[in-house]
Amino acid sequence: MGPDPSLAYRPILDLEQKDKDKTEYRNFESGSLIDRVYNTYKLMHTNQTLDFVKQKHSEWSGCGHAQMEVMEAVMSLDQLVDESDPDVDFPNSYHAFQTAEGIRREHPHKDWFQLVGLIHDIGKIMALSGEPQWAVVGDTFPVGCRFQNGIVFRGSTFVDNPDDKNPAYNSECGIYKPNCGLDNVLMSWGHDEYLYRVMKFNKCTIPEEGLYMIRFHSFYPWHSHGDYMHLCDDKDMGMMPWVREFNKFDLYTKTTELPDIEKLKPYYQSLINKYCPGVLKW
Repeated sequence: MGPDPSLAYRPILDLEQKDKDKTEYRNFESGSLIDRVYNTYKLMHTNQTLDFVKQKHSEWSGCGHAQMEVMEAVMSLDQLVDESDPDVDFPNSYHAFQTAEGIRREHPHKDWFQLVGLIHDIGKIMALSGEPQWAVVGDTFPVGCRFQNGIVFRGSTFVDNPDDKNPAYNSECGIYKPNCGLDNVLMSWGHDEYLYRVMKFNKCTIPEEGLYMIRFHSFYPWHSHGDYMHLCDDKDMGMMPWVREFNKFDLYTKTTELPDIEKLKPYYQSLINKYCPGVLKW
């Protein structure tokens, strides 16, 4: 599979690039973590069916599992190493601040964008509540229609997914109408959709562009490979540049040079207080 097409959207982040060349990111063919990564995706692509996704929506979208402030959720990611990520083997909390700081340097006047960088992965707290990582992390894809070729490991990991053999679900559009819009498409269940639901449930005031980044940043088959365009409407195409701009920082700020989190916390707490203050329901 090799390097990912999202490499084309690299930002200028020279200070962060001491460890890796851009072509080394998202390499799903080799590397020290490849077995862990492949096994996570194999489980995901076997078990993420339309029925499974509907079940997870009913379990999590009501936000009745926990109550906590956003910074508490960010710091809880100290306990999580993403088993689907071929680029990092350190806690996700560091990646949160790395992403936010990359955005802050390039977009100093878009504070909501910086906040999205900080919080985009905190839906992964589901893994700390017992959800398996294959139902939390990794690239996302629509269910209820044909699994497209841009999905990582597409050729070898869906053989045991019953939806792949179901004629109601394995046509190009499946259960959807052409150009129905991604708002009307059920994505594989994971941290993107969960955090989007949490933000909406708690009436957080992050702009629509930011909510879209949260909801679709892991949809690599779409924003980096060009798949599933037949399901998109005008809103999706208008939002894609924002998702791609976010992706640059999500991907290329992952280095072993870790930020001073305690020094950065007060600034980002001020952004949390502005857009998603207080104790939220999760």
